[in-house]
Amino acid sequence: MTHIVSISAGPVTLAATLNGSATADAIWSALPIEATARTWGDEIYFPIPVSHGEEKAQEVVEVGDVGYWPPGKALCLFFGPTPASHGSEVRPASPVNMVGRIQGDATVLKKVQSGAKVRVTRQ
Repeated sequence: MTHIVSISAGPVTLAATLNGSATADAIWSALPIEATARTWGDEIYFPIPVSHGEEKAQEVVEVGDVGYWPPGKALCLFFGPTPASHGSEVRPASPVNMVGRIQGDATVLKKVQSGAKVRVTRQ
């Protein structure tokens, strides 16, 4: 089952659709979540109270993807290349579970500074 979430990060608020994966369902159950944003290239990530192993984890993702990073127990919002990327690809630090997709233009996340407050809620 898919769910819609609202993500507020610094000056940006957007919606994302969670997919029907077991990881996404665990995230939905943990909502609302408040955290502090960290940035890594064109990626925002933040720790969440979910512990889940790899589930069809991917080494390369797309702009607008929402992933769960098992080693860091973190939610990741991808809006461009990271320090691990080759060229224009979007590559997480290590494989992530795909849990959803940002609705609209994910590049607005460039406005979010490391240390900004992040809130993820059910919509």
